[in-house]
Amino acid sequence: MKLKLLLITLFIFAASFAQNKGTVSGIISDKDSNNEALPFANVMLKGTSVGTTTDIEGKYSLNVEAGDHVLVISFVGYETLEFPFTIKANETLEINKTIGSGSVTLQDVVLTTTVNKEKESALLLDQKNAVQIKQSIGAQEMSRKGVSDVATAVTKTTGITKQEGSGNIFVRGLGDRYNSTTMNGLPVPSNDPGKKNLNLEIFTTDIVESIGIDKVYNSKLYGDFAGGNVDIVSKDYKGKGFLKLDVGSKVNTNALSEDDFRLQKGPSSSGFSNVTIPSNALTSYKFNSLQTESKNPIAGSFNLAGGKSFNVGEEGKLNLFATVGFDNDYSSRSDGTAKGGVNGSGVINRDYQKYTLVSYNTNTTAMGNVGYKINANNKLNFNTLFINTSGQSTEEYTGYIVDIANDGNGLIRRFKYDKNSLWINQLLGDHQLSERSKLNWGVSYNTITGKQPDRAQNTFRKEPTGYVLSSISAADNHRYFQNLKEDELAVNASVDYKIVKTAEGDYKGKITVGYSGRSKKRDFEATQFNFKASSAVTNTIVDPNNLDLFYNQQNFANDYFEISTFKGGSQVPNATKPQFYNGDLMINGGYVNTEYKFNKLSGVLGLRAESIIQKVAWNTSLDPNGDDDQLDKFAFLPSLTLKYELNEKQNLRFGFSKTYTLPQFKERALFVYEEVNEAKFGNPDLYASDDYNVDIKWEMFPKSEELISFTAFGKYIQNPINEVTILSSTNDVSYINTGDYGYVAGGEVEYRKQIFNFGESNAKKLSAGINASYLYTNQKLSDVKVAKETAYNVAFTEKETGLTGASDLLLNADISYLNEWNEKQSNFMTTLAYTYFSDRIYSIGTNDMGNQVDKAFGSLDFIAKSKLNKQIGLGLVVKNILDPTINRVQENNSGDVNVLSYKKGLTLSLNINYQF
Repeated sequence: MKLKLLLITLFIFAASFAQNKGTVSGIISDKDSNNEALPFANVMLKGTSVGTTTDIEGKYSLNVEAGDHVLVISFVGYETLEFPFTIKANETLEINKTIGSGSVTLQDVVLTTTVNKEKESALLLDQKNAVQIKQSIGAQEMSRKGVSDVATAVTKTTGITKQEGSGNIFVRGLGDRYNSTTMNGLPVPSNDPGKKNLNLEIFTTDIVESIGIDKVYNSKLYGDFAGGNVDIVSKDYKGKGFLKLDVGSKVNTNALSEDDFRLQKGPSSSGFSNVTIPSNALTSYKFNSLQTESKNPIAGSFNLAGGKSFNVGEEGKLNLFATVGFDNDYSSRSDGTAKGGVNGSGVINRDYQKYTLVSYNTNTTAMGNVGYKINANNKLNFNTLFINTSGQSTEEYTGYIVDIANDGNGLIRRFKYDKNSLWINQLLGDHQLSERSKLNWGVSYNTITGKQPDRAQNTFRKEPTGYVLSSISAADNHRYFQNLKEDELAVNASVDYKIVKTAEGDYKGKITVGYSGRSKKRDFEATQFNFKASSAVTNTIVDPNNLDLFYNQQNFANDYFEISTFKGGSQVPNATKPQFYNGDLMINGGYVNTEYKFNKLSGVLGLRAESIIQKVAWNTSLDPNGDDDQLDKFAFLPSLTLKYELNEKQNLRFGFSKTYTLPQFKERALFVYEEVNEAKFGNPDLYASDDYNVDIKWEMFPKSEELISFTAFGKYIQNPINEVTILSSTNDVSYINTGDYGYVAGGEVEYRKQIFNFGESNAKKLSAGINASYLYTNQKLSDVKVAKETAYNVAFTEKETGLTGASDLLLNADISYLNEWNEKQSNFMTTLAYTYFSDRIYSIGTNDMGNQVDKAFGSLDFIAKSKLNKQIGLGLVVKNILDPTINRVQENNSGDVNVLSYKKGLTLSLNINYQF
């Protein structure tokens, strides 16, 4: 009886309490973005803890007690708006407001260069509501995981890994040729003549708002797509104004442990040195010094960023953002060994018992962004970005070299200096033509110069009295000069038209008609000068650390050595004329997208047509008479994406598309590029692959910062392209359509969980995330197909194998703790992040040689960041804590042969930033 009375009393109390409440709801709009909905704005009752944030459509709703209140609306970097209102019991009150980055003094937020649109929660909600299947990583998540470049950032997402020692990424096991890179939706060029995509390591996260990864094709993208598209969204600042300075220092434990960290004299530490071929290079010796100099391997960095917004007239606003930065790093590979020319029986032509690589790299970045909102319906945006990168290295191989150092007493040393300058310019427009229609357009002009000036390689044999230079081949000792120049013009334009208006004023769908085109021109040239010692001095003792004592004008005049190119010596006309290849690419594409929402089911049907013309011309050592070739393709590319909303927190998605894979210029030009242990040349008979892609995904969003998802996917590739060893006296590598088909099947899982979250103004949060991918890849290999379609012959060791670059298992995991105090003006955050990939094929075996396989390893990073107050922040990052041994093996039937092994060491960096 007493229990019944208690329950009745509680019910009456709860009912009377509820009767004293009302509901206030509405939509918050962004004045700076054509009055579009503003997600993740804070909506609070002043003087209380009652509050919420707007959803992806800018909507909010609060249950409040009857009476007089003040609604406080805020967004980081925007003005804070206070609106008084009175509400009665059981009343529903609608309050819609618009805010922007006006001149009002910010009262409840701290200005930073990162706004809420870069938050993990914002990107997750955008992922949840989008019809397209998409994935993004924002500035907040990159900062939390200690990421400093775009290449590392994308590897923190599901199904993506980075090739060790480079910025090349693999998406679902598919490498460089299957992927594409854009910035704000417009293509960017590659800085490597052998690659389709730009090295993503050169993009620092200082210039990035977010990175979008499309692993499911849609018709707005160019059809040269099978793995994924990485879209770098540059910062678009809106706010009162800020100026921030960041300085730091970085060390690598391997570099510090070097007894004497030495690099070639000449290139400056700024990364802007420009070395050219000396005049009269065949008739006199005027080349740069081959001496080395000692370096102090402690790196540093600085970055200065600022932004400000200005009102222009009654409706206009001008937003400015600029950043300039420089950073460098020293690195070293330790405990290294290497082998080359390993046949199927395990016989080794080059067995280096000691392999070392020390390097110094720089990155100078300058970016400017001007955003001009003309009025509520029209906005223009201009981006200019300049990136200069350089890399200087000393690479040494010591051991057995067949016919040169048969007693294991050989030494090959290579000095290399690379310099790449990229300049991206973009003009973007966004115009609301009417309630139903919207125009978006973009134009970009990009240029890149990539130079490898004066690469020097020397080969020695150690005798009892010292080192002598090898003279078996003229190319054993050489200087190499390479220059790449590429210009690209690209245009995007699309018109959206909303269809089927509902009684509530919403629209059920839209039709998008668009065009995208690009015109690219590449000029590449290279000259190699070979230095062959005369027979009279072949046993002369030289100092490897001071070769200037041998290679100088006096010794050249005394005929100690001769200088020649692939065409011959000074007696041959035009012998110094470089070998070259030129490439032209023209792509014109048009598309139609139809998007429609059938209650819980939404879909996008896309149809795209592309005309592709690729021309390549060359005059090289492989073809001194020169030739050219043209590839023509017309592609009709359908795509379909479906989304079914199981409930408010769960979606089921499906995607299907047809795409293609285009060979690159260098893969089709008869030009040979020589590394120390291998040489590669192009194949004019190479042609495009066709790809068919399917995805099924289930996802659930338990809370704003949480996600659970499972994906199954498959890809069928007709005429896949691979790098293979050609049957020849030198066993060089070329690019071949190796079979009729290959396929990829796999699954992905992602889980993000907020373990606990205490407090509002002073929060304590513990969160964790894990994503994993399992892949199965297979392709049929056909010697007959290669012989029939090309001028080359191969003998595949196996009749089928996996795709190069594909790991069966990819894993990323992290756990983070955040502690905030002083009303969120101060904080401390730590993250532990782990990445693992299993074995993956580096190159396909031929001639009874097994596949070369990069063996599995994992890496662990620790990141700690603290905001001491409004102005001062500190950061500590420790990378590669486990320091695993990196191994590459050749899997012969007679047993595995380790062909490359080394350790990278730990990297520790410390930085401090001050915001004025």
